Amino acid sequence: MILWCIILINLLNWKHIFHKNKSRLLKILNIVSQERRKKTIYPNKFDVFNAFRFTPFHKIKIVIIGQDPYYNFNQAHGLAFSVQEGCVIPPSLINIYKEIINDLSLPKNYYNNGDLTKWAIQGVFLLNTILTVESGKPKSHSNIGWQEFTDSVIQYINDYLNGVVFLLWGNSAQMKKRIINHNHHLVLCASHPSPLSAYLGFFGCCHFSKSNIFLKNQNRCPILW
Repeated sequence: MILWCIILINLLNWKHIFHKNKSRLLKILNIVSQERRKKTIYPNKFDVFNAFRFTPFHKIKIVIIGQDPYYNFNQAHGLAFSVQEGCVIPPSLINIYKEIINDLSLPKNYYNNGDLTKWAIQGVFLLNTILTVESGKPKSHSNIGWQEFTDSVIQYINDYLNGVVFLLWGNSAQMKKRIINHNHHLVLCASHPSPLSAYLGFFGCCHFSKSNIFLKNQNRCPILW
């Protein structure tokens, strides 16, 4: 099954991390496959690794870490905080958009959907720490091995790339600080953009302009947020 996944998403420059985690992924994907026979699991099997598919390893500029996928019908498609076009924009993403609009002085109606694929193809790696979820049950796949795999991915980015911006929003994401070398990368932390915590430091954090300034200082193209 791991070979099927690698072929499916055409991950030539992610091959090492998938090979390194082959045994772990086989176990995880076997569990998920069994779950799909009995329950509705999101995202669909073709979208689980979209973060890797749309953002090749060597093109990563920014890493945004989420938790697990959205658990309502047809929302999740393998990119953290993103929903498929046509879905209602979730509250956390609404707050992310609000912060970008204020930070970059964009028009209030700048965003009309919640699909963040356009960020991913520019080098924004939108990684959930858990890659699947049962319908209606948040964090239902938190104990099947995904977090160990995604920690390995973060470690791999830390070790083999330089000058990456890590945006860590909320306590869960900020636990990953221990994996990241702050001398080689820019780490920006804020509260989670959820309506419950966005006013505790996410609003006004200016992470989007700070990220672009950092990229420009490295002579790299900024992100068109």
